[in-house]
Amino acid sequence: MAFITTEELATHLYREEIEVISRDDDTLLTAAIDAAIAEAYGYLGAYDRDRIFAAENAGRNALLLVFIKDMAVWHFVNLCNAGSDLELREKRYDRAVQWLRQVQKGDIKPALPIVDEDGDGKPDGAAEYIYGSNPKRTQHF
Repeated sequence: MAFITTEELATHLYREEIEVISRDDDTLLTAAIDAAIAEAYGYLGAYDRDRIFAAENAGRNALLLVFIKDMAVWHFVNLCNAGSDLELREKRYDRAVQWLRQVQKGDIKPALPIVDEDGDGKPDGAAEYIYGSNPKRTQHF
């Protein structure tokens, strides 16, 4: 079973809108869901992503589920704006990406399983390295 099914997007988009945009081709909606999952997967490097996205039903993180649905709907409605408020969808998509970036930076600690391969109950560190530097300083005298 996939992390999100096409039927679960009914909480974010009416079935009539899905039918108009997809023209009865469910592969378009499935592709949008896959793109949203892949995008979220990239932000969650410090967490056990395989376990997160293998979860089903009540085992899924509710907030992550909502944000991935927002992202999937955004990818999907870009095909057409048939009765959908694109400005609202864009704001919700931007909010989802903002939340994922805060999780990635460590500002937010969601209730998601961590990478703990040695079994000590403590995070093994980020599975991916995040690097950067301070802004360049220029002093004027």
